Order: sequence, then structure tokens, then C-alpha cells
Amino acid sequence: MAAQGATLIESLEQLVWFLWETASERPFYFLLAFVIPLLGLAIFCVYILLHLVAPKPRLPFPSEKTYITTNPDGTVCAPRPLPCWYDRWRAEGKQSQEYPTIPAGFPVPEEPTIEPAEVEMSVVIPAYNEEARITAALEEMVEYLDQQFGRPNNHGQLLQPQERQEKSTQKGGKKSSKRATTPHRLVFKPDSPGSTSRPTSSSGPSEPPQPSGYEILVVDDGSRDRTVDVALAFSRKHGLHDVLRVVKLAKNRGKGGAVTHGLRHVRGKYAVFADADGASRFSDLGRLIEGCEDVVDGSNRGVAIGSRAHLVGSEAVVKRSAIRNFLMRSFHFVLMILTPPATSRIRDTQCGFKLFSRAALPHIVPYMHTEGWIFDIEMLMLAESAPATPVLASDGSVIGTSYGIKVAEVPVGWHEVDGSKMNLVHDSIRMAIGLAVLRASWMLGVYRRRLT
Repeated sequence: MAAQGATLIESLEQLVWFLWETASERPFYFLLAFVIPLLGLAIFCVYILLHLVAPKPRLPFPSEKTYITTNPDGTVCAPRPLPCWYDRWRAEGKQSQEYPTIPAGFPVPEEPTIEPAEVEMSVVIPAYNEEARITAALEEMVEYLDQQFGRPNNHGQLLQPQERQEKSTQKGGKKSSKRATTPHRLVFKPDSPGSTSRPTSSSGPSEPPQPSGYEILVVDDGSRDRTVDVALAFSRKHGLHDVLRVVKLAKNRGKGGAVTHGLRHVRGKYAVFADADGASRFSDLGRLIEGCEDVVDGSNRGVAIGSRAHLVGSEAVVKRSAIRNFLMRSFHFVLMILTPPATSRIRDTQCGFKLFSRAALPHIVPYMHTEGWIFDIEMLMLAESAPATPVLASDGSVIGTSYGIKVAEVPVGWHEVDGSKMNLVHDSIRMAIGLAVLRASWMLGVYRRRLT
């Protein structure tokens, strides 16, 4: 046995000396014969490994394509079909491929289009075992959304923001003393293609009715507590019948999977996802809309994300544990190395408060793969790599093209909330590994911009 070991060591020494002499005397031959083949083999092995370990989102179960809400009499309705712009978008994208015999001149869109909005604002709340925290978050959301967007009353007519405030005042006897909300502006430019702005004159050409109101989609990510019951009780108490919709996932998918599922079914002109813990100040939604307005392109594509970067030197962050601050800085350093330029410049990618214009959704949501904590970064990478769109002059003529969807990073109010599901060390390591897998998968073509 010892003799075999000595023979093996001697053979390895001879091989090393042979490679060293070859590299010294004939470097070009060494490069072609050894280095390049080994490098190619390594890349091939990594490619195969990524196919095995890269996240592959599962298809939704039939029950996950439905929602429940409360009825005016306080009961819970039977499951109803959940509207899904993604299904139509996907069908249009495959139409010309699956039916090559379509007659010439048949109206088939060159690019899949997203169907028109039905409400002005959609809010997606991913929720996993959030019975203790979701009520406070919903209260803040509904107060702001009622005042800024209004919602239908019991007769199906839109209750305007001022009417809602007056009704609330009459019911409670005095106006709410909570902090003032931030007013929002209209994102879509009046003169841009596909604009949905209101006409300035009643004598002008007729336009389709404009979406108004809002919806809240609570995506229950396989909770084992009373999250669904608490959300429905809140809907019953505040009369949010068919405004607050609960979607129950049959199996836990992770925060990214829940957000992606919710965004596939939004009906709003804008779509925002917000954490169920209420850590981000929801009245800063107006700032996100203004940020989106500042960066939207000629196709009305824009993204605005809440940022806590301005709080880095604040007391709330300084008092965190040393290990937490170290892990935060380390993750940001890894992020700068592994992400493309525009994404790497974002100071806070993980804040759970991000808004999308409706036109931006088809360039991001259908291509999502990550369902864990790292999903925010994939969203931003997809926005950065979105196809080009025309750049328009003031007269509407095309003067160039612009690649990618611009992202506005907007400072928002934020505070620490107890009850986080995140394991600090364990999940930080998983996020770093997940980021490396994500970046490698897009670089090597394991992930692609294609219908799956």
C-alpha cells in the first residue's frame, strides 16, 4: 500500500515538472493544449451545475389562480377567478409561433401587449405568518389609499378622496390626527404614446374611461397561522369588499415567489409591493410615483424603489449589532462586484417598497426565476437589461432609442419592526450564494429573456 502511494506521488511530481517545463519553454503550446481546454471544461461544468442548482419557479396550482374577499353582508365569498394580464401576454407572444398558418394581414401584434388598467393603483402584500403585524400595515395603507385614490362605495360608485375624508370625519366625530399623506402626481405624460391622461376639454375627442380607485392583493404564502382570517376580518370591518383580495398559495414559495405571483395579477396603472410588517412609511408612496414620473421613457416604462440609504448614519442603524452592520456592508460590496453597472450603483436594493408602471411589468415579471430573498436584485437586473424603446421629441417624432428601464431610488421613511422571519447569518450567506448563482445563470445563458 505504501509503495503504491509513493508511486502515485512520484507520478504527480513528474507531471507537475512536465507542465512547468512545457509552460516555460513553449508557452503558446501550453496555452492551447492545456489551459484553454481546462478552462472550457470548467465553464461547461459550471454551466451544468447551474442547471442543477439554479432556482426553477414552479407553475401555479389551479387554486392559486383564484381569490377570496368579503361580501357586503360580512360573509366570505366563494373562490373567484383572479384576473391575469400575464396569461394573455404569454398567449399573444406564442400566437405567431404556434400557428404558422395565420393568413397574411391577420392582426397579430409584433410584441405582446399588456391589457389596459382597471384601477389606478395595485398594492401587492406578500404575507407569511403575519397575523400579528399585517393589521397595522393595512390600516396605514387604506388610510392613504382612500384619501389619494378613492374607492367604490356600496352602490358601486367611486367614493372620491374628499368624500371619503368627510365620511370618515362624520363617522368618527373628528379628523384623523395621524401624519399627513404625501400627494401624488400623474405619472403618464399627456402627449406621450399610449397616454392615459384625462382630456383637458370636454369638447375634445372622446377617450376611454380612465381607471380610478385601488386594489390590495394579499398573497398568503402558505401561512400556518391566521393571516388569512385577520386580513378578511380587516376587510369586513372597513368595507373593503372586492377591494382587498386574498390569494392563497397552496405551498410556500418564498417572498420573491409571492410577489411575482401577485404582480402577474395586478389591474392597476401602477403596481407597488410592500412588506406586511409596515416597516416602510406607506404615505411615501407619493414620492415613489413622482420618482417614477421622473424616469419614465417613451413607452411609459419606469420603476421607483424605496431606499433606506439615507438612514445609514441614523440612530436606528448605528444601534444595530456590529455583526448586522458588517453583514450589510459585506453584502453591498458583493452586490457591487456581481451586478451590472446600473444595478450596482443602487445603494439599497432590499427595501420592500418598490413601484412599477404598468408598461414596465411585461419586461420584468415574466422572466423572474428567484423566489427567495434575492428576488429584488433580479427585478432590477431585468429592468436594466430591458429591450430598447423609442426616444421621442416634443412633437412625437422618434429621435433615437433608449435601452433598459430607468430606476429611481427614492428616500423613504422606515423603522425597525419586531418579528422578522430572517435569520441574520444564515440568510445573509444564502443571499450571497444566491446572488452568485443568479449572476452566473444570466451570464451563461441558463436564464434567458424568453417565454417559458
